[in-house]
Amino acid sequence: MSTPQVTTTDLRAFTEEWLAWYRGHEERLAAPHGFMSITGLHWLDDRPRRLPDAPGAWSTDTDGITVTLDEGEEVVVEGTTVRGEHRFGVLPERGGVDVAWGDSVIEVARRGGHDIVRPRRPDAPLRAAFVGTPAYAPHPRWVVTGRYAAFDEPRPTAVGAAAEGLEHVFDAPGRIDFELAGQALSLTAFPGQAPDGLTVLFTDATSGVTTYAASRTLSVAPPAADGSVVLDFNRAVNLPCAYTDLATCPLPPPENHLTVAIEAGLMIPRERGGAAAAS
Repeated sequence: MSTPQVTTTDLRAFTEEWLAWYRGHEERLAAPHGFMSITGLHWLDDRPRRLPDAPGAWSTDTDGITVTLDEGEEVVVEGTTVRGEHRFGVLPERGGVDVAWGDSVIEVARRGGHDIVRPRRPDAPLRAAFVGTPAYAPHPRWVVTGRYAAFDEPRPTAVGAAAEGLEHVFDAPGRIDFELAGQALSLTAFPGQAPDGLTVLFTDATSGVTTYAASRTLSVAPPAADGSVVLDFNRAVNLPCAYTDLATCPLPPPENHLTVAIEAGLMIPRERGGAAAAS
């Protein structure tokens, strides 16, 4: 790969901007109720059952999720204190409700067609032990311009998941074509969190070596009027499944397994035996 001519001053400014982004990402990950604070992943069915890390008895049926709290138990749902029985209704796929219980938050959600309860506590062992994610040293060489090609219609795309037996389905709006290491490459894109933004799930030749084997993800800003997009692989991050088995993360579609080595972005977490940070 040819290396762009970058002055020391430019590289210093680029690195400082990346460090600000990296620190923000790590702070969100390790927030009191972030993914590092999860204590359990509970799959619901029509049999009410109590959980070790949440109050009440939980179940789900065609009318959605229900919790029945014992006398003296209470939670807060969307600002309202709830006692006795509470029905959440049918949640949309990838939707959810955060329920407050003391200093804990109980995530009530739907993933891959299944209803789940996933409590989060600030004193969770994984969060308490978290010291940050190793990362490659950032460099502008890993910032490339691609071209977004929208499909005629969004394509329902089924992918596997970190949780065994689970499947996610996304409506892929298009693909991103770009060149890296002298190779013409393409990634199927899924909708991003920002309006009109995109996200890509991918693996590359570093996966399972220096980066997490299952997947990394990259957020992409909305395409410009001419269809151009910027892929900054320095900001490729791990999904929660890289840190904990209590995750239901989607895996990349087959066409997003790249053969080039993208030595940029976040590496294998220390929680999974990752090495010291490269940056």
